[in-house]
Amino acid sequence: MDTYIEKLTNLLLEKNDMISYIQAKSWVELLWSDFEATYAKAGHAYQGEKMTEKIVTQWIENYGSQLHLFQSSRDDVNDYLNQSRGLLH
Repeated sequence: MDTYIEKLTNLLLEKNDMISYIQAKSWVELLWSDFEATYAKAGHAYQGEKMTEKIVTQWIENYGSQLHLFQSSRDDVNDYLNQSRGLLH
């Protein structure tokens, strides 16, 4: 899984130059876990890391350039996503 996370982190950094490496990796980890959890809660059988990579790649391609604008209503999520803001790659 680490290989996928690294690959997706680099893709996100290509799409969005407003976030740091740590923020990009945090986003990828959140998107990855959110997809797998939501997919499981919906009762679908696990399709493997390739399926998760495909979906997260689509999300990054579609929304990656704007992820730095996201603000959650949950403070803990905002704190997690805002770590090291300003320390760009």
